[in-house]
Amino acid sequence: MEYTVLIYHAEEGGFWAEVPALPGCYSQGETIEETMSTIKEAIEAHLLALKTEREEVPTEEEFVIGRVKVEVAGVG
Repeated sequence: MEYTVLIYHAEEGGFWAEVPALPGCYSQGETIEETMSTIKEAIEAHLLALKTEREEVPTEEEFVIGRVKVEVAGVG
């Protein structure tokens, strides 16, 4: 299985990640590589917990991530 992972800069330094298809599945790390490793562990633990609870394991739906530039008077 593969899941899309979103990685963000953490305010306190390092990075944090979330998995949109698995609500509540988050992790963090000092580097992107470490964050990818820890989020992989978090995904595995999340899926195991779902299986243990006999809940449905979500599959990822196809989606598109995009950026939109907007102009707002007086803001950046």
